[in-house]
Amino acid sequence: MTPTGIQIPKWSAREFERLVLDSKPRVAVFDCDGTIWGGDSGYGFMVWTIDQGLVSRSTSDWIDTRHRAYLAGHVSELQICGEMVQMYAGLHEPELREAAARYVTEFVRPRVFAEIESLLGTLQSEGVELWAVSSTNKWVVSEGVRGFGVPENRVLAAEVSVRLGIIGSDLVDVPTDEGKATALKRVGLARPDAVFGNSIHDLAMLEIAKNAFPVNPSPALLEAAAKNGWGYFRPGTAEGAEAAVAGE
Repeated sequence: MTPTGIQIPKWSAREFERLVLDSKPRVAVFDCDGTIWGGDSGYGFMVWTIDQGLVSRSTSDWIDTRHRAYLAGHVSELQICGEMVQMYAGLHEPELREAAARYVTEFVRPRVFAEIESLLGTLQSEGVELWAVSSTNKWVVSEGVRGFGVPENRVLAAEVSVRLGIIGSDLVDVPTDEGKATALKRVGLARPDAVFGNSIHDLAMLEIAKNAFPVNPSPALLEAAAKNGWGYFRPGTAEGAEAAVAGE
């Protein structure tokens, strides 16, 4: 049932997997934070890299101020997701890739939802083309989904320019809200067979899917799911995994 009392089907793990496999997808698109793993790996990586001393004090102070403004509603989702990638301008990309690998190993992989990991393995074994779409930075997302059969060229995430190995500040893409659907259309996926997402920022790409599968939905997405006649799945392993994926 949604917060406003609308009845909506909640699928069991078995029902969820059966519905997905019965839809016989050739292409499946997954959001990451809150969908494949618990928490917010974009925010977590930001905090962790600051704690690790990878960015300057002035940059740390700037992004902290911007993030506080975002929480207060003065900075948009699109702006903050872009700025959380631009904060690394001037650093060597191999250094960020190495940092992302360490962060994912320590803080992201332990929070992967077991049911989603199982489903991804099944889809991969059946030859389904898997894509990841996220407003988190591409270094973390690419590392996070690598083991699930999603190559970097099928990762659409927040990204800045890189020249001669040096990270720039020019935004390449920040897929969030309508931008997620736009990014998919840009790569020829105007109507993906199956899309999985957990928040209202995934709604646009869920709406263009042949089959929409809300996973661990936020209250706002739950309301939207009810209006669209969708059910939803909440992983049992989601319990206790809602805190930001940070180095706590």
